[in-house]
Amino acid sequence: MKPKRIAVLVSGGGTNLQALIDAKAAGALPSAALTLVVSSREGAFALERAKRAGIEAVTIARAAMPLEEFEKRLCALLEAHRIDFIILAGFLTILSGDFVKRFPQRIINVHPSLIPSFCGKGFYGLRVHRAALEYGVKLTGATAHFVNEVCDGGEILLQKAVEVLPGDTPDRLQRRVMEQAEWQLLPLAVELVCQERS
Repeated sequence: MKPKRIAVLVSGGGTNLQALIDAKAAGALPSAALTLVVSSREGAFALERAKRAGIEAVTIARAAMPLEEFEKRLCALLEAHRIDFIILAGFLTILSGDFVKRFPQRIINVHPSLIPSFCGKGFYGLRVHRAALEYGVKLTGATAHFVNEVCDGGEILLQKAVEVLPGDTPDRLQRRVMEQAEWQLLPLAVELVCQERS
C-alpha cells in the first residue's frame, strides 16, 4: 500500500512538526508520507524545519486575508497535492465548520491537555498550562483527536498523562507536556489513522 499523503499546518516554531519528521526518519511512520507543510505566518521557523527535511513548504498568510479566502486557497493547495490527512501542529487558526466538513475524520490535532479539561476556544499554548496550574490539577497531559466543527470536540484518538510537579511554571509544564506527551502521541496517532485507512 502506498503511504498516505500528509499535510502539516503550522503557525510557529514547528516542534510538533519536528516530532513527525524525527519519527519518519526513525522508521516509525511507515504508512505516512510527509508531503506538504503550510504555514499561516510568514517566517515561521517550522518552514525552515520543513525545508531541511526536504518537504515542500508554503505560506498562506492568514493575517492578510479573511478566513474564507484563506480556506479557499488552502483547499486548492491540499487538493493539488492530493492530501489524504491534515495534521494541525501548533496551528493557531480555528478552521470553519464548512472547511472541516470537507475533510471528515481526516484532520488530526494534538491539544496540550487531557480533553475535556482546559480545551475549546481561547485555550492554546501557555494559556492551557497556566489554567491547569491555577486550577491545581495534579495530572495534565496531551490529547490527539480528530477535528470536527466543535473546537477541541472531535473523537479522541490517544491521550497521555503528565504529572504536574511542585514549583511548575507554565513554561516548565509546557515543555514537559511536549516532551513526554505531545511529541510521542502525534506520530502514534498519525500512523494509527494511516494504517486504519490503508
